[in-house]
Amino acid sequence: MTNKKDKYSAPQQALGYMYQPRYALHRILMLPEDTTCLLEADDDIDYNDPVEGKLLASLKHKAPGDKLTDLSPDFWKSVRIWATFAIANPNTISDTSFFLFTTGEIQIGSFLSNFLAGNDERKPPDELTETAMDVISKSDAKLLKSIHAQLTSMGARLLEELFSKITIFDCQERIDDIPSKIMALMRAVRPQHRKPVFERLEGWWNDQCVNLMTGKRSDPLLGSEVSEMLAHISEQFRDDNLPLDFFDAEPEEGVDPERDNRIFVHQLREIGLRSDRIRRAILDYYRAYEQRSSWARENITITGEVERYDDRLVDEWQRLREVVCEELEDESPEEILCQAGRKIYTDLSSGLNPNLRIRPQVTESYVTVGSYHILANEPSPRVYWHPQFLNRIQNILEEEKK
Repeated sequence: MTNKKDKYSAPQQALGYMYQPRYALHRILMLPEDTTCLLEADDDIDYNDPVEGKLLASLKHKAPGDKLTDLSPDFWKSVRIWATFAIANPNTISDTSFFLFTTGEIQIGSFLSNFLAGNDERKPPDELTETAMDVISKSDAKLLKSIHAQLTSMGARLLEELFSKITIFDCQERIDDIPSKIMALMRAVRPQHRKPVFERLEGWWNDQCVNLMTGKRSDPLLGSEVSEMLAHISEQFRDDNLPLDFFDAEPEEGVDPERDNRIFVHQLREIGLRSDRIRRAILDYYRAYEQRSSWARENITITGEVERYDDRLVDEWQRLREVVCEELEDESPEEILCQAGRKIYTDLSSGLNPNLRIRPQVTESYVTVGSYHILANEPSPRVYWHPQFLNRIQNILEEEKK
């Protein structure tokens, strides 16, 4: 039977894992750009700053209202990690800081208040160490007894240096509060764009964290790298640009050029396109459709902008069609009609015409070509490739119903 404690411990543990990369992103944006960051190395987060030295950070995302007392395992487990590092690296501990970031609050009267950031009344290292060892020695818990034994083996000098380097930051931002803190740092980004910029930055950051922890990436994360990515994403939200998120996306159900019966696919078959080109067209349609939906959800495009863009595409199609089909007749051979259709389609798919871009810097071809397929897929297609396709569409639709 699941008790109340079990019911809430699992979500809190999961939040703790998700809290780690999000909090790491927040902190690295506040640190110098030459700061490096590792996750799950010597601690939850391992920062290195050429000026400040090494910083080992333990993160604790606790349930609302949680308090840290003298014998809180959260504190002493972190001390065990830091002590292990100090024993292995006694000559570098003077250049190392140990931080505990917790959403919990230090209980009034706890000796842990000595470690709080900004506390000017902290005890001297020898007194602080003596108090800490006295506190932990009173516990009968197996975990704390083992930590006490480890600390005792360290020697007075190293132990005092360890405790003198510990700082606790309590009442830290909870996981759902951090996005607004990060977005507040994006002064160069327009307020209406900060949320989608944050979401893309965090998505990139999470991918890098996964690569780091799985070994696909060997180099630590760098503060300047984060700044560069933030600038790159922000540039996509300028007046002459738009974010592009689906250049390699594929539909979950896959692509089947032979069995796809949508109108725009029929159109491509009518002009004799090969299966590989039809497959590419299906991908372009999917990516353009998803991209437009994303822009609409995030209110990135201006009201009516996509509709005006479609009108421009139709106008450019009409101009080209008038030139290509000028000398064609209703009785022209089928192969000539197909060649004309392929020319219109190919010319509009080349991406060379700047008039076919929704904004000047949006150069991904799937946006333009996929948009044409969307227009070609309407029940009464606004664009078509085969010169006589409109005369044939009714027969195609009737065949589908059979």
